[in-house]
Parts: sequence; C-alpha cells; structure tokens
Amino acid sequence: MKFIKYFLVGLVFGIVLTKSEAVSWYRIYEMFQFQSFHMYGIIGTAFFVGLIGILIIKKYKLNDISGQPIVIPNKEKGSFWYWTGALFFGLGWALAGACPGPIFILIGAGFLPVILILGGALLGTFVYGLLKDKLPH
Repeated sequence: MKFIKYFLVGLVFGIVLTKSEAVSWYRIYEMFQFQSFHMYGIIGTAFFVGLIGILIIKKYKLNDISGQPIVIPNKEKGSFWYWTGALFFGLGWALAGACPGPIFILIGAGFLPVILILGGALLGTFVYGLLKDKLPH
C-alpha cells in the first residue's frame, strides 16, 4: 500500500512524457540535429521548475515525506568530471534515443527492443558500482 503513491506518480509522469512526445525517438533525433525547439522547450521548462523547487526547499527548509530535513549539498562549479559525465550521458542518449526514464515508458508502450537499451543501462550502472571507489568524485 505504501508504494501505490510512487506507482501513481510514475504512471502520471509516464503519461505526461508520452503525450509531450519526450520519449519519441524522432523528437530526440530532431533535438540532436538542432532541427526543432520541442525537446529544448521541455528540458528548459523542467530546469526552471526544478530550480524554483530547490530554491523553495532551501528557503523554507522543507522536510521529506518521512519528516527528515532535505539536504541539498552545493556542487563544485565547472568541474571537469561533471562535464565528462554529461558528455557520456549525452552520447548514450543520442546513440540509444532514450535516457533512463523513458526506457521504462518505451518498454511499457510495447517497444520491446528497448529492453536491450535497459540491459546496457543496467550494465553501465553495475560497472560504475564496481569502479566508483576508484573514480574521482
């Protein structure tokens, strides 16, 4: 019963991403070819909504669902490693045509070849887990 709210939020999120065409391979291809503003508009909107949310959390010192204070650590600006990680994420997104969230939406919509992309994402996560202590953070 506890996880129903998470399931419902995920379901609504999946519907919104599907209806906005954010999971469309064609829209992602258009974005990486600089042929359309569609995906940049979605990403920009998400950025500003997240920014405002973080500012509200920090200003009012809000707590999470369990009552614990939400702590958002400051990040190092312009770090080489953030840019490197972003580059790999972007390359994977461009090659696969999907980032982690839409992978599940695409599988749920019946695009079964995306299971291979999910396998690659899980493998990459597993390898990161093995190497994380040796990587600069």
